[in-house]
Amino acid sequence: MRRLAAAAAALAVLAAACSGGSSTRRAAADRTTTSTASSSTSTSAVTSTGLPGMPPLLNPNDVYAADRPGQLSPTVAGYPNLVYVPNSESNTVDVIDQATMKVIDHFPVGRQPQHVVPSYDLKTLYATNDLGNTLTPIDPRTGKPGPILPVEDPYNMYFTPDGKFAIVVAERMQRLDFRDAHTMQMAHSLPVPCKGVDHMDFSADGRYLIASCEFAGAVLKVDVANQAVVGRLVLRNGGQPQDVKLSPDGKVFYVADQVAGGVYMVDGDTFKSLGFLPTGKGAHGLYVSRDSKFLYVSNRREGSISVVDLATRKVATTWHIPGGGSPDMGGVSSDGKVLWLSGRYNSVVYAINTEDGALIARIPVGHGPHGLSVFPQPGRYSLGHTGVFR
Repeated sequence: MRRLAAAAAALAVLAAACSGGSSTRRAAADRTTTSTASSSTSTSAVTSTGLPGMPPLLNPNDVYAADRPGQLSPTVAGYPNLVYVPNSESNTVDVIDQATMKVIDHFPVGRQPQHVVPSYDLKTLYATNDLGNTLTPIDPRTGKPGPILPVEDPYNMYFTPDGKFAIVVAERMQRLDFRDAHTMQMAHSLPVPCKGVDHMDFSADGRYLIASCEFAGAVLKVDVANQAVVGRLVLRNGGQPQDVKLSPDGKVFYVADQVAGGVYMVDGDTFKSLGFLPTGKGAHGLYVSRDSKFLYVSNRREGSISVVDLATRKVATTWHIPGGGSPDMGGVSSDGKVLWLSGRYNSVVYAINTEDGALIARIPVGHGPHGLSVFPQPGRYSLGHTGVFR
């Protein structure tokens, strides 16, 4: 575990981040100021018009309107319904047939694969081999891997809402690397004052993103168009923020914190905390139901999944895995009936009924299964991670 950086060191990195890049990026970054009293930064307002080139939302009141059951893009027609499981400690990917709930394939990838990430155009999956400094592309038509691509420190990966860039989350290097979404050639490497930069999500208009800093108890705000850090907010000293998910109405970013045991709610526009919702020990992954009514929160340290009512912002119920477990990252099936989660410390994958939380299957896989991807899923394009679709 990396230790929490001293405040002076964090500010030094922020200054470095704001000094690099084009004059446009410098101008955007220069608008950021630090408030020592609130342990956060104040930022200039982000305009309400969408990021140029981003497809317009189907419903301005629901960013997930394109993710309804069975609403598959023509691009994925004929793709087999599979689950791709990166085994971080085995350096492999297991492939599960969603219908039979059995492993049907298994292949080696690079060192320490962390996540399997759908590309923006839905045509490729990437295993992010963090310590191997490579990506392994996987053809979702066949489920088979292709030649590796050299990419430094790909702990995680996202795509800008306009489809132009892949954002490689270089956790070890403490950077967000903006690369060409197709060739993976570096366009701009952004140093960030964010120890353990891990996960993120984008605003409804696509103009900014909020990223978690696992080993700093904080989140960052980044201007997408200018590729510049414009804010930093400490949620809890000693906290460990994990997954980040935008609410369907675009008003709240939910941030899981495994030390705090719940989710913080952050107003992305004002970049202020709106409060905290306890869910369970080791709150980790966040997934929205197909009807946009609920948020599934995996509580890794207590073997449970909390179901948050997004209208009331309260926990509606909590499902416990029989015999315990370590539910981590995953996704929801195309029809919305099954929540798939990796069992990080149990070398299994859980298939959970979203109607009543019953455990449908516990499937043995390799060691250290992490950011599995359920694919295909509904949606017009992918913003990355294990599958964030709009």
